Amino acid sequence: MRRISLQTFTLFITLSFCNIAAFADDRGTADQAIAMVKKAIANFKVNGKEKALSDFNDPSNKQFHDRDLYVIAFDMEGTMLASANPKLIGKPMMDFKDGDGKLLTKEMLQIAKTKGSGWVEYKWPNPITRTLDQKSTYIEKIDNYFLGVGIYK
Repeated sequence: MRRISLQTFTLFITLSFCNIAAFADDRGTADQAIAMVKKAIANFKVNGKEKALSDFNDPSNKQFHDRDLYVIAFDMEGTMLASANPKLIGKPMMDFKDGDGKLLTKEMLQIAKTKGSGWVEYKWPNPITRTLDQKSTYIEKIDNYFLGVGIYK
């Protein structure tokens, strides 16, 4: 009887680790977010703003939409130019607040203006889970714009 219990326990632990690994594969990492921003900046430089924004806003473009990773773009006045949510494109977002009331566009803009790049923490609806989750977005300035890609925690 003890042997069956030990085998059952071992099977349970093995399956648990498999589920954790599968769940982890559904989410992007910080390194992947930074890499996608770098790829987006390269696209912006090579193809110009209009083509790059078109690429960023196309959900079928897997270079800029991968699982829960996607490119956002803003001008330096806080207007959203690229997003996974097409309803936000072209909208002024300077006074937009996250789930905790944080003025996140202002914080992103401040980082873009002062440091050129960095991470911002906030709460945002997760397109995969459809829940309000903690998110960290890496942003980087290019010309008079900034691009970002976030990870859900």
